[in-house]
Amino acid sequence: MLRFFSLSSGSCGNCYFLSDGNSGLLIDAGVSLRRLKKNLILKGLGLDSFQAILVTHDHLDHIRHLGSYCKHLSKPVWTTPMLHDALARHTFTRDWIQPCRRDLQPGSNLIPLGADVPGSGCPSVRYFVVPHDATQTVGYFIEWGGKRFFLMTDAGALTAEALGLASTADVVVIESNYDMDMLMGGPYTHDLKMRICKGSGHMSNDECSEAVARFWHPGLGHIFLCHLSANNNTPSLAFKSAASALEGIPAGDGLSAKDVTDLRTLPRDMASPLFEIL
Repeated sequence: MLRFFSLSSGSCGNCYFLSDGNSGLLIDAGVSLRRLKKNLILKGLGLDSFQAILVTHDHLDHIRHLGSYCKHLSKPVWTTPMLHDALARHTFTRDWIQPCRRDLQPGSNLIPLGADVPGSGCPSVRYFVVPHDATQTVGYFIEWGGKRFFLMTDAGALTAEALGLASTADVVVIESNYDMDMLMGGPYTHDLKMRICKGSGHMSNDECSEAVARFWHPGLGHIFLCHLSANNNTPSLAFKSAASALEGIPAGDGLSAKDVTDLRTLPRDMASPLFEIL
């Protein structure tokens, strides 16, 4: 069994918690240490509930508080060598990242979570590179507790590698950032609109729903839509788009994929419920 919740998902900050019930991982550090502690306590957890941190990329809404985490918690931070080199130069992380640095290698990485955690098993973590205008941006495919967890946020497109991994996952967390009509009719400058929608920015609702139609398979039990824009999207639009894609996929016995898949949108600036992945 896995346990998962989002502490925040959007340009205001990104942070996700994943656990096998004994030990845990944090993905990204876009919320303050105080807020992190408060939200963990509200879930009956504590700062000792996770033993390592993964980083997807070096945009501020994902690493704003990583330096504070390193300074006060001293937990290992795992990401690619390229990203770690960038973090070693970044104003928000350079003073504190080095002692916590752990480099991920291509392929599967077993992440040690400490012998002092009874019953803990080591998650297998694989990163995959996605198009986004940061130094480097990665998603994660995590095998842990008999489950396969896929997370891809801040990506301009679904790559072949990401498609292959998502097609085997039990849980998919995927970006559904904007509605094209809202973006094009909204107040953003032309350059910013092009940055968002031209392949190295973010995935639209339509692009997300097309991806869902491509990677859905009978073992996929949960889809969480993440990183929704505050200005160019609504939870109902994102949900409706992905739900429509699922409704068009037959799942047997007269049911559609929508009937057998738990589809949810993750809140932008508040914590989600704690989900149990059985």
